[in-house]
Amino acid sequence: MDLVAGVDSSTQSCKVVIRRLDTGEIVRTGHGTHPEGTEVDPEAWWVALTTAIADAGGFEGVQAVSIGAQQHGLVTLDEAGRIVRPALLWNDTRSAPSADQLIAELGRSRFAEETGSVPVASFTITKLRWVADNEPDNAARIHAVCLPHDWLTWRLMGYGPVGESPKGPDFSALTTDRSDASGTGYYSSARDAYLPDFLTQALGRVPHLPRVLGPFDVAGETPEGIIVGVGAGDNAGAALGLGSMPGDVVVSIGTSGTVFSVSEVPARDESGLVAGFADASGHYLPLIATLNAARVLDATRNLLGIDFQEFERLARAAEPGSGGATLIPYFEGERTPNFPFAQASLHGLSLGSYTRENIARASIEAVLCSLAEGLDAVKTQGVEPRRIMLIGGSAQNPAVQEIAGTLFDHPVEVPEPAEYVALGGTVQAAWSLTGDRPHWPTTSCSVGPSTYHPEILERYAEFRRKTYTDEGLS
Repeated sequence: MDLVAGVDSSTQSCKVVIRRLDTGEIVRTGHGTHPEGTEVDPEAWWVALTTAIADAGGFEGVQAVSIGAQQHGLVTLDEAGRIVRPALLWNDTRSAPSADQLIAELGRSRFAEETGSVPVASFTITKLRWVADNEPDNAARIHAVCLPHDWLTWRLMGYGPVGESPKGPDFSALTTDRSDASGTGYYSSARDAYLPDFLTQALGRVPHLPRVLGPFDVAGETPEGIIVGVGAGDNAGAALGLGSMPGDVVVSIGTSGTVFSVSEVPARDESGLVAGFADASGHYLPLIATLNAARVLDATRNLLGIDFQEFERLARAAEPGSGGATLIPYFEGERTPNFPFAQASLHGLSLGSYTRENIARASIEAVLCSLAEGLDAVKTQGVEPRRIMLIGGSAQNPAVQEIAGTLFDHPVEVPEPAEYVALGGTVQAAWSLTGDRPHWPTTSCSVGPSTYHPEILERYAEFRRKTYTDEGLS
């Protein structure tokens, strides 16, 4: 049978999904683990990818493959194709001052107009500036700059360092797609062009960059002759895997939290709250991202010394609003809103409300309130939601599903658990192979009926405004 494969190289791990080309049936899967940290040697991603492929039983019968991966990570290569320094990941906030410098030099309105986004520490351009300012020797060695999915695609096709890869360092074979390029801060998805002035402002010159391909273009072939699709950033890959259409708002609760929707018009938010990304189907993907999501729930569960089942029971036992207990969950700083050096805070406690049940529920409400505020920002860019699609590991928690129904004023659906970024890769692979985008079905269940509680959102917003200023903490 003809098979296609999709890859999700996320912050924490690498997943491979192999499915039938004709029906979309999943036939094999594989997994590999990534190291922790906010900077990682990309070779660890390559090892995890090869491990995941082997864990999936190899690529026997696979006709095409495409890779989705975490956005924004700065991968730097020297003239021999070797890694210059460990990749700075999206969640590395050391480049926050660099973002401020670039905004001051180029202007918020120019960034918004040209790239669709105002950069924060997550964006690639800020990390490039940080290297230029803080590691001049490394900056001088940079010949090419790419993103995690670009580099993995290049390696999968047999390219890489001199003496360590079948095809050597052919930089003309580096490719990317609009979705991932749109998260760099030096690419215009509306004009489909890199911005040399922005790169020069960041690095002092323009390095070699990947060619930007269309949604179903072929990047190349593996040494074994398997077609390699263009790939995508992780959120665009998830939208493709879900079959998202305009009006479908995806709320993802994983290591990061995201809210995004396929749109036919580009976003240009000068406030910086909404990133004006491109999607993986030729449209746009206005998006907000938060740094504090599933790990807030894990930290609360660990604090209470309980397992997942007890955490769920406690949260569902509390009343909506958690007795007034309100957590602002900025444990690791925050990206949306842009408070990179903020810390978390807990408000509204009394002796009566200081219970394990309320603390458990307050942590879930905190993550969802943060994402609901993000949805409000996305709606200002012309998105008109008709439903919320709740995905990510934490979306499978019944307490999270139930509480989401109280905090989003739109129907909430939970698609069946699946590796949607990797599934988006299989869609791209099939599209590249046949020239036609497949539309394999996705099963979802509805949440509710639930009573909407806007007063919880209002109290959250009030405490956030009282505590955090534009500098992060009052």
